[in-house]
Amino acid sequence: MNEKLSDSESDGPVSSHPFVEELDLLLRARFTLMIVTTSEEDRALRLIAEQAERAQRPVLIWDIASGFVAPAGGAVPTAADPLAALDSVKTLDGNHIIVLKDFHDFWKDARTKRRLRNLAEELKFTRKSLIITTPMVDVPGELSDDAVRITLDGPNLVELDEILTGLEETQGLRNELTVDGRARMIQAAVGLSANEALRCFSKVIVRDGVLNDEDVDDVTSEKQAIIRGSGALEFYPANTSTADVGGLETLKEWIRLRERAFGQEAHDYGLPAPKGIALIGIPGTGKSLTAKAIGGMWRLPLIRLDIGAVFGSLVGESEERIRKALRLTEQIAPCVLWIDELEKALASGGGDGGTSQRVIGTLLTWMQDKKEPVFVVATANDISALPPEMLRRGRFDEVFFLDLPTYDERIEIIRVHLKKRKRDPDNFDLPTLATASALYVGAEIEQALIDAMYAAFNDGREVTSEDFARALERLVPLSRSQKEQIVELRKWLEEGRAQSASFSEQAAAVESTRTLSLVALDLPATKKK
Repeated sequence: MNEKLSDSESDGPVSSHPFVEELDLLLRARFTLMIVTTSEEDRALRLIAEQAERAQRPVLIWDIASGFVAPAGGAVPTAADPLAALDSVKTLDGNHIIVLKDFHDFWKDARTKRRLRNLAEELKFTRKSLIITTPMVDVPGELSDDAVRITLDGPNLVELDEILTGLEETQGLRNELTVDGRARMIQAAVGLSANEALRCFSKVIVRDGVLNDEDVDDVTSEKQAIIRGSGALEFYPANTSTADVGGLETLKEWIRLRERAFGQEAHDYGLPAPKGIALIGIPGTGKSLTAKAIGGMWRLPLIRLDIGAVFGSLVGESEERIRKALRLTEQIAPCVLWIDELEKALASGGGDGGTSQRVIGTLLTWMQDKKEPVFVVATANDISALPPEMLRRGRFDEVFFLDLPTYDERIEIIRVHLKKRKRDPDNFDLPTLATASALYVGAEIEQALIDAMYAAFNDGREVTSEDFARALERLVPLSRSQKEQIVELRKWLEEGRAQSASFSEQAAAVESTRTLSLVALDLPATKKK
């Protein structure tokens, strides 16, 4: 570079916004090519313009539809195609910041890509800077050494506060928000883009012309609908507790001990936020229900990541979707991220050109390095489909195995489902039903109760223990229809690769051998001694 680097280019204080701080640093360091990843183009342009004004540098914006535009006015070069635009940048005088919108559409062309690389090198001897705005994260390998990448995350609490403040000045609005309600409304919008937050706030205002604490739930509902529209993420209401989960006492105690882990008190005590748990085991044993219960018990947002919905048909689309989903999750933190049936991500094997491996690689790297308090609950039924590195410590705090319920656990499961359907458990022969449901998982016990209730309902009478027992007898449990797979899963626990969700390690070893033998021989399980 011909000129000395100086901090004097920034005229006035730099914004406290992380994106603007990073941009200011890169501009002062004379970086010539920056790629801004964002789906909020207008917001990115506004923040770039604000920083350019502080640095007293003119801005030019180019896109394929409009050519060059100067937001502050003045003469602009003529360039109808990307090659001409890059040539025009080369001939500009001064210290311009040139923003190229959606230029990722053109860097697939070899000539354009080469010209861009040449220009980035030539600009090192000037005071001009190129900024490309794009919703795509993937950058050609040839540009990776020439360009620095910046990600513009969603609006922070300060920006959301500014958006709400602007709407509070709406003429005729009755603003009845309390201080606490206003803070909760802003927090409810975290994770949305600026435009999405504006639409959410506007919708609750125009509904009745009143803004009050009751509108917080409406903002949350609107946010849930928007997140669902992203395709890979879904909000779940925090209306499940550990009382809805029968058995699994060791897992419940582990969860209970970490209930306050995300608070300031735990941080001051020196405790790190827990990273997550993996729930491995037989289908129907309560893995998904446990994930929901954690969100309810800890009073944190529960977000489900649908791995299957991440995969797209376009090159790089799947990787971009998983990165976007994980960024959004971090913005909502603290929260619980539920990754259901993790083995689905590897279902295609090697027949997808390595896409599944790249998606899993992105997920694993994020789980290892994430800084935000996102507690991951990953569930899996087929342990053989998961690579060993996926379950290692550092990514998960603990790996739990959910087994066939014992006699005592089946008693509790039956109680839970009877109460759920407004029946008094004391009116049923629980010991007999627990014995009859030996080697049944919780989901099968629930289905047997529903079948029994249908039979009694059609007879015009109240359901009985006999109805329940007959329904159990008709049902073929997984422990028989998929006996071989369950035996293999039980051996996995026997080898000490996971902690039993129901017992301490010593008790689990005894129960493991006992239940494995019962499944293999198709024998009924009696009361645990």
